[in-house]
Amino acid sequence: MTAGDSFGRLDDDDYPAYTMGRAAEMLGTTQGFLRAVGEARLITPLRSEGGHRRYSRYQLRIAARARELVDQGTPIEAACRIVILEDQLEEAQRINAEYRRASESENPTTAG
Repeated sequence: MTAGDSFGRLDDDDYPAYTMGRAAEMLGTTQGFLRAVGEARLITPLRSEGGHRRYSRYQLRIAARARELVDQGTPIEAACRIVILEDQLEEAQRINAEYRRASESENPTTAG
């Protein structure tokens, strides 16, 4: 990969740009916390060729939400489950809105 290729990925939320140490530092947490959310299957970091965990910005946002819940006293396993359910709900609402828009464009007289 060339430097030019790397610059194109700076805006990619799914690009695994952050090492475990840097990710923990950015979240203000420990590497152990990141391992725990990985074990709870909230996020699955990609691995570098050397086997090191690498995190994307999207994964860091998910981990940050779990950290908020843990900081409020929620057990980590429950926090991870809550975040997963929130993510599933958001996706279902997005799909539902798309179906609604498609239906309204097909049947403009029934919309309203």
